[in-house]
Amino acid sequence: MRKGRILSYLLVIWMALLLAFPLTSAFASNKVYHIPIHNEVERGLHAFLERAFKEAEENYAKAIILDIHTPGGFVNAAGEIAKLMDATEVHTIAYINKDAHSAGAFLALHADEIYMVPNGTIGAAAVIDSAGNAADLKANSAWLAQMQAAAETSGRDPKYALAMADSTYDLPKYRAGGENLLTLSASEALEVKYSEGTVHNFQELLEVTKLDGSDIVSIEPTFTEKLARFITNPIIVPILLSVASLGLVMELYSPGFGVPGTMGLSALGLFFFGHMVAGFAGYETLLLFIIGLALIIAEFFVPGGIVGILGGVFIVLSLILAGANMMQMVTAIFIALVIAMIGMVILMKFFGKKLHVLNKLVLMDATTTEEGYVSNVNRTELLGQVGKTLTPLRPSGTMVFGNERIDVVSEGGYIDAHKHVEIVKVEGSRIVVRPTEKEMEE
Repeated sequence: MRKGRILSYLLVIWMALLLAFPLTSAFASNKVYHIPIHNEVERGLHAFLERAFKEAEENYAKAIILDIHTPGGFVNAAGEIAKLMDATEVHTIAYINKDAHSAGAFLALHADEIYMVPNGTIGAAAVIDSAGNAADLKANSAWLAQMQAAAETSGRDPKYALAMADSTYDLPKYRAGGENLLTLSASEALEVKYSEGTVHNFQELLEVTKLDGSDIVSIEPTFTEKLARFITNPIIVPILLSVASLGLVMELYSPGFGVPGTMGLSALGLFFFGHMVAGFAGYETLLLFIIGLALIIAEFFVPGGIVGILGGVFIVLSLILAGANMMQMVTAIFIALVIAMIGMVILMKFFGKKLHVLNKLVLMDATTTEEGYVSNVNRTELLGQVGKTLTPLRPSGTMVFGNERIDVVSEGGYIDAHKHVEIVKVEGSRIVVRPTEKEMEE
């Protein structure tokens, strides 16, 4: 009886353990996540990899295989992805499926294992700026330290990682030194222990790593993630903002609201959509932009200009906060403003466009003489009439015409009193006279 009770307790404990950890062992032994790192390494890629890593961790994946084929990309994006790789407890394998250059080599060094296809290469990891020139000493020094740390952390000789990023490291056996950065072939990488092996395809990789028979889960970026990667590319951001600024400037020169304004607002909408999907911008930045836009619209009804300036500041601030990198966003905004100003000059100078929006802000109506409006009496009937100076004209003075005294100005120099003068010009209250031999009419 007592023995049966003990067996019952043990059975209950065993079942409780099964219920508490029903899937852990199953997922840990079966799931292998296959995740691509293709094309350029940028911040949009980080958002996709963050989702993929999270799913792999939640499903207790046995391994994550990163399928790498990239020419490189942006250092800040590579740094964020490297932190993601370092933080995961899932075993990571870099499968260099052709090329892992620049930021791609850096990411491969953060994996637990590296395997390459026979014609694969790894290296050429110098830092360059947005213009394609070598980065400054500060940026280059930081990048060298990161490459060295990545190699040391994975137990590899750091001199090869440093030679990948700095051509002053002389490794003539592998064509590095002078002006050449180190780029290793698959066999060379295996030789210097920058690779655990060379495989011909993905299936052979699974066999070599003893992952064949596993449940392969391929993660691909969704359409919105692909769109976000495209939109958040540092090259595309200034183009989008330039389209937005140019479209809105053209709208200012057009009556009503039409295609240019729609184009500008659509570009701004795409900008915020991409940055929100990529995780760079939140609803607070979008709200800040909407408030700024509302303040600018309010400027049409509230005089003073302060409201409009404040709205512009809010919009610029929202764009900067939404971006992945503050300096890149400031540069992109500056480019967009320059293009907007060039657009304004072209529209005004070459197409004779007028700023229609100013009709809302400035009184454009004028009361002209042609329309019958005068600011004072314009006595054109006096033209050609002859009178006599009552006082000397030096050059102004007084003349008598009939029984009327008129303030006049001489056309030339001094005219003595009691001289005959002819009225030759009438400009409002200014009446110009010159000496004449004509006699005044009685």
